[in-house]
Amino acid sequence: TIVRTDREAPRHQNVSWFMIPADLPGITVERMYLLGDGGEGIGSGYKNTIYFDNVRVPAENLVGGENNGWAVASTHLELEHGSGGRIGRNVTFERTRERLRSLPSNGSHPLDDAESRGLLADVFMETEVQRLLDLRNFWMNRSHHEMSYEGPQASYFRKMSNLRVAQTLLELLGPYTLLDDTEEFDDAQGWFASFQRNAIVQLHPGGTADIQKVIMARRIGIGREVRERAGKTVE
Repeated sequence: TIVRTDREAPRHQNVSWFMIPADLPGITVERMYLLGDGGEGIGSGYKNTIYFDNVRVPAENLVGGENNGWAVASTHLELEHGSGGRIGRNVTFERTRERLRSLPSNGSHPLDDAESRGLLADVFMETEVQRLLDLRNFWMNRSHHEMSYEGPQASYFRKMSNLRVAQTLLELLGPYTLLDDTEEFDDAQGWFASFQRNAIVQLHPGGTADIQKVIMARRIGIGREVRERAGKTVE
C-alpha cells in the first residue's frame, strides 16, 4: 500500500510503501459489484473498496525505505503494465472457432460463409498480435534485457484490441455472445459474456488507457530531455 509520509516533499518523493495486513483493526473491505466481475485471465476476479480508519502499521512493515515508495511501486506497476509478458495459447481465437463449429445451422454452416471466415480471421489477427507482444516481453524480461516502452505498448494494444474483438464477436456470433446461463448454447460456460463485459471495464477502470501512451512517449524521449526508465522487475 502506498501512503503519503511527507507533506512537503515533491511528487513521487513524498510516499512510502507498506505491507499492510488486511486483518489490522480499522480496515474494512467492501466488494464492488462491477460490470466486469469474474471471468478469466487479466483483470479477472473481484474488486474491493478498502477503508482505513485510524489504522496503525508497524514500522517494520515499511518496504524500500521512507519516502521511496514510488520506486518500490514502479516494480509491480511495470508488471501490471505488461512488462512481465506471458506465454500462452490464443484462447480467444480457439474458443471463437469452436463456438462457430458448434452453432446450429439451417442448411449452411457459419464457417461456409466468406464474411464469417473474414471476421474469424480478424479475431485471430488481433489476438495473435497480443500473444506475440506478450511473448516478446516475456523473453526480454527473463533474458534481463533493459525494457523501455514494450510493457505499456502491449498493455495499450491489448486494451484497445479487446474492445475491437468484442465488437467483432457480436457481429460474428450475435446473441450467442451474450449468453451466460444456458448450457444448451454456451459450452464455454459464460466465457463470451464475461469477455463482452470485461472488454469495456478493462479499458482502464478508474482512469484512461491513454496513460499508456504518455508512458510510452516518456520512455522514448518525446517531450522530455531525459528519458523515463522502466521499473526494474527482475534481478
